[in-house]
Amino acid sequence: MMKKWMKRGCFPVLVFACLLMLGLQANAEDGDAIKKGIFAGDVELSGMDAAQAEAAVEAYVESLRDVEITLLAAGDAQVPVTAGQLGVAWANREIVSQALEVGIHGNVIERYKMLKDLERENLVYPIELSFDLQAVTDILTGECVPHDVKAEDATLVRENGSFQVIGGNTGYVLDVEASFDKINEFLSNEWTGEACSIPLVVEVEEPRGSAEELAKVKDVLGTFTTSYSSSNSNRSANVANGCELINGTLLYPGDEFSTYEAVAPFSVANGYFMAGSYLNGKVVDSLGGGICQVSTTLYNTVLLAELEVTERHNHSMIVTYVDPSADAAIAESSGKDFKFVNNLDYPIYIEGYTENKKITFTIYGVETRDAGREVRYESEVLEVINPPSDTLYPDPGQPIGYVVKSGAHIGYKARLWKVVTENGTEVERTQVNSSSYKMVPRSATIGTATADPVAYEEIMAAIGTGSLDHVMNVIALLTQPPQPEQPEVPVQ
Repeated sequence: MMKKWMKRGCFPVLVFACLLMLGLQANAEDGDAIKKGIFAGDVELSGMDAAQAEAAVEAYVESLRDVEITLLAAGDAQVPVTAGQLGVAWANREIVSQALEVGIHGNVIERYKMLKDLERENLVYPIELSFDLQAVTDILTGECVPHDVKAEDATLVRENGSFQVIGGNTGYVLDVEASFDKINEFLSNEWTGEACSIPLVVEVEEPRGSAEELAKVKDVLGTFTTSYSSSNSNRSANVANGCELINGTLLYPGDEFSTYEAVAPFSVANGYFMAGSYLNGKVVDSLGGGICQVSTTLYNTVLLAELEVTERHNHSMIVTYVDPSADAAIAESSGKDFKFVNNLDYPIYIEGYTENKKITFTIYGVETRDAGREVRYESEVLEVINPPSDTLYPDPGQPIGYVVKSGAHIGYKARLWKVVTENGTEVERTQVNSSSYKMVPRSATIGTATADPVAYEEIMAAIGTGSLDHVMNVIALLTQPPQPEQPEVPVQ
């Protein structure tokens, strides 16, 4: 039987099986060691157990932490960082368990074939890296964005009655989101672990305006003047300062102008003085008092230029330098602002100057309106509210003769009309706004302190009449010095 079996060619198979079993048994004796010829990236794992393999790969990743990576920001500004600062870490730790399982699964022949394959060619598991997303973002925003270059639009300067064009500068702005994706993609899939540079995603911002475009800005679209001849030196200085802060403004199509942002903050450092302003129905001194005459003058200029007004508020009480409803107040405390948009197809330039206690604004642009078209504005008073009797406040802490007055303000309800004529014929009449101004009676604080009970009764009685004029007459009598006695003249 043995001869028969051997004759059939079974003996070589038996020998092969025995040798195969011996080889697999020898490998099995290695225990949990990784088979020879298995790598994680460039790290050989042959003969290592799980802990040793993990430590080897961790050591490799740790060695990458000091590798310098240069980020190229706007203008090719170099921002050097290390892989450690970017939070480099080992991402696919499962490759150790996968490496340990090589050659221990499948039937005898499959396992033998795997071992033979490893003798001919190494099995390499790629090491996948991850990075701290927040760390990358923080570096981009904190160290790369500061290298951005803001685009500067071409602008105009008006000197001695003529314009000069000042050229703009191209801007470079980092696209943080796209740069983040680029860094992550490169380091995860392309990085070799060596020092390198990564050009970030930088957008080019072209400046607005050209010499050709701005050379067209020369037509007067609107001009308006108000007088502040009765103002004291502080208020006059505030008006001049606010005007200067606005002078020279260039607005491109679609730009919105905020008067408050242009003239604020109201501080000594910004050129302002204490002067009268309206607050809660009273005239009080505040830094920047009088600035509303600046915004009002500009408002009327904007109306004549037919620009789009986006925010306007009337004063709480009537002003005297323009007609009712033709004013525009700004106030930090109440959030009032005067804003408008350049709704034209060309840039506009705002010129402002003060002279002989008059403030003038002129808006220059490209005139596209018909030559026969004229625009004017009419104020219509709907109601006049006269103050009632005076409001008087006795002050026992002040002597008779002490008087602090506050003038009366007539109340008004008014509206403003835009009137358009073409070749002298009215073709349009549109209501622009409506305004309501508070009525405030004349008031005064009257001192009543005196050691003379008769004088006290007289001043209190005068206050009770509600007439400041009568109170002033009584005060004049009570405070006049006693007249010396005249000597008797003998009768001749």
